[in-house]
Amino acid sequence: MRHTWRWFGPKDRVSIDDMLQAGVQGVVTALHHVPTGTVWSPAEIARRQADLAAMTDGAPSGLKWEVVESLPVSEAIKTQTGDWRTHVANWITSMRHLKDAGIEVICYNFMPVLDWTRTDLAWRRPTGARCMRFDFTDFAAFDIHILQRKGAAEDFPDEIREEAARRFAQMDEARREQLAGNVVFGLPGAAEHFTLEDVRALLESYAPVTDAVLRRHFHDFLEQVVPVAQEIGVRLCCHPDDPPFGLLGLPRVMSTEADYAERMAAVDLPANGITLCSGSLGARPDNDLPGMMERLGDRVHFLHLRNVRRDTDAIRGSFFEDEHLGGQTDMVTLIAAVLREEARRREAGRADAVIPMRPDHGQDILDDIGRGGQPGYPAIGRLKGLAELRGVELALSHGARP
Repeated sequence: MRHTWRWFGPKDRVSIDDMLQAGVQGVVTALHHVPTGTVWSPAEIARRQADLAAMTDGAPSGLKWEVVESLPVSEAIKTQTGDWRTHVANWITSMRHLKDAGIEVICYNFMPVLDWTRTDLAWRRPTGARCMRFDFTDFAAFDIHILQRKGAAEDFPDEIREEAARRFAQMDEARREQLAGNVVFGLPGAAEHFTLEDVRALLESYAPVTDAVLRRHFHDFLEQVVPVAQEIGVRLCCHPDDPPFGLLGLPRVMSTEADYAERMAAVDLPANGITLCSGSLGARPDNDLPGMMERLGDRVHFLHLRNVRRDTDAIRGSFFEDEHLGGQTDMVTLIAAVLREEARRREAGRADAVIPMRPDHGQDILDDIGRGGQPGYPAIGRLKGLAELRGVELALSHGARP
């Protein structure tokens, strides 16, 4: 595996120096400040590459931008409204510019409205570490009582709805504001930041978009972008829904192995690939991560390795971000499946035999606490995760061909 690290640009509290000391081989980043739907210019791409090239003291870092995460797909494309055709054309142009700059792996997602959802960004563990958590009952309190989405109450089981009402009644105004802010939290430096009114307006725009409609729109998008990616030598890899079940009355089309198989078959070209995120997919008890790697591995272009622990075996339920070798995904078995896929690729002579991986998320530990970094992306917590994952990889591949 190629050991990479997500970096949010010059405003990231985790520096280039920190990445190098963690043993990172390559960088995953994006132009979060560029408005969604517009072109990523060669100049902006080159500027980000230059940002990565030097350490704090000016010494060369040796690090390169190797994976894009993410080149955003606009809500207009997903709903096929407004300037959606122009947005697709701009997406393709950006992809060409990235390839011209030497970047060949592009991660993206097709999640409606919110790219990911958590109710707590710093949930305290018994050790004192902090992690992100999705609490299904707290989310119900947000959806029903704070957002006040029409029909929200009918989307939750009776016991969740009743407990959500009790919790909401016990919250003071500060806690209600905190919960709402957590749910609509964005990325640092992002061009868009949502308010509750923004979310309500976006939900209204999705009123006619059923599950079947969103799947059709996704396939329309793939039919336009994948052949170009195949032609120019770019590997596209769609990230799963996070969490991988329905929220806010919106459709979800990338939550299961069947979803991935359907999307890959829609445009059956090698460039149409997968970001296998063990954390997002692992939040559903019916997703078999090692099995998915075995069955879909030839299309896995990017790996997010993290672990979650679910409170329940229900499809929709609460979970928290556990340690990388904790949680309910058998990480050793998953990495073994990854190494087998890499061996198959080497045997077939594939240029992409080594799959880029990043230690996704991490718990805030030690000096991470109080650093004020991006939730889920601490320096030391991810370093610990990377070290653990690297150790598993080394142990499993000991004596094998590099």
